[in-house]
Amino acid sequence: MTSPPTALAWATADPYTTALRTGQGPLFLRRPDGWLLPLEVERWCARADEVDRDVLDHCEGTVLDVGCGPGRLVAELAAQARAALGIDVSEAAVAHTIRLGGQALHRSVFDPLPGEARWDTVLLMDGNVGIGGDPSALLDRVAQLLKPHGLLIAETAPVDVDERVHVHLTDARTTTGAPFPWARLGTPALLRYAHGWERERQWSAGGRTFVALRTRTASSSAEPPNRTAVISSQRPRKPSGESPVADR
Repeated sequence: MTSPPTALAWATADPYTTALRTGQGPLFLRRPDGWLLPLEVERWCARADEVDRDVLDHCEGTVLDVGCGPGRLVAELAAQARAALGIDVSEAAVAHTIRLGGQALHRSVFDPLPGEARWDTVLLMDGNVGIGGDPSALLDRVAQLLKPHGLLIAETAPVDVDERVHVHLTDARTTTGAPFPWARLGTPALLRYAHGWERERQWSAGGRTFVALRTRTASSSAEPPNRTAVISSQRPRKPSGESPVADR
């Protein structure tokens, strides 16, 4: 499975890279009608807060943070000596994660990944249920990454919304890069797309909302569980055609 053609638009958008490097906004997703969705850059670039740590307490075993951004969650898990890997399409985000002490790869969730079908937990935080603009496809891909009866913890929009649009990243002054597909889902919408998943729990904290889902059956491509292989694969490596961000 390869990255959608628009997957790297986010990664190459100058306002996003600048925001991650400075740790400050403003930064928005802009819909075609001009509506702006604020992105919480300062929180993303800070250390994990109490709400984040509560989410991480619910994680099981090896953890894959999809769209890890600047890496606060991966770094927190590393500080707790827990096996975790972040992936992100932004080189700046991956580099920031590594500087914090986490492990991360410059990779899309739709690219080949280490530990396929053997991860215990996958995280989709900070609106990352929107990745790719197709919730069903993303959930199917996450199911391929998890071991049988693996756990997905997803952060949903705190309102009841089911929106799929093409958006630009902007700091309200500069907009660069191609538009890319994105989805914004509240909890009811995510549950409607979660065919083949069992709802384990849902909760709210600090004005944020979360859902924990568990796979019901093994992926058809699942390999026998091999936790050692998952952990040993977390050393950042050079994917085909990519520069190894970890070596910078």
